Amino acid sequence: MMKKITLKLNKNGDNYIGEQKDNMPHGQGTYTYPDGAVYVGEFKDGFMHGQGTFTHHDGQKYVGEFKGGKNHGQGTYTHPDGRKYVGEWKDDIKHGQGALTYADGTKYVGELKDGEAHGQGTLTFHDGTTYIGEWEYSKEHGLGTYTWPDGTKYVGEWKNGKKHGQGTYTDSDGYKYVGEYKNDKKHGQGTETTVSTTYEGEWKDGEQNGQGTLTFSNGDKFVGNFKDDDMHGLGTFIYPDGTTEFCEI
Repeated sequence: MMKKITLKLNKNGDNYIGEQKDNMPHGQGTYTYPDGAVYVGEFKDGFMHGQGTFTHHDGQKYVGEFKGGKNHGQGTYTHPDGRKYVGEWKDDIKHGQGALTYADGTKYVGELKDGEAHGQGTLTFHDGTTYIGEWEYSKEHGLGTYTWPDGTKYVGEWKNGKKHGQGTYTDSDGYKYVGEYKNDKKHGQGTETTVSTTYEGEWKDGEQNGQGTLTFSNGDKFVGNFKDDDMHGLGTFIYPDGTTEFCEI
């Protein structure tokens, strides 16, 4: 049968008040550390195990489940500066479903692995910018959507935190790009539409480079070579009335 005792556990000044079994904390109790940290909750065979609250000497606090002396299961961890995590833990590490709130109000809700955003999740910045999609160790990776407060949006593929693969980028001014990206830059085949032109063709390092077609709002069209975001070299102008003109720019 468990009984309530007071134990001075070592010469460093650790103290325990609560239930015990075989002269070890077991059941409900309070454990005080020399630096002022305090654990109040359940113990098993000398370890924090079950429901409890651990308050650090600097004000950090964990309230939730423990297993074998570690945060394990559902729990809430708060910092004095406003940072907060509510969710699942595994062996003292954030792991599973959870919600992270940062000091500036930025918030992540979703899956975590080894303490980092990993899997499906939503990151909402304090200014309203959001990313909804896949993560790999705290970087956007896979399919996802980034939306900015002014209405600008990117929907597509990501790799290591950068736009990479197929994607669509639009803004509130009528700009639109649909095509390939590489390391955050337009690269490969893509179509760019502005209020006055449409370019369809090759891109390199964020600029029109290679073969492409540029169509103007009045119907004029240039088919040919492009370099550094401009017509360059041999090409053909095609006009709305069907007239064509070969040229070199």
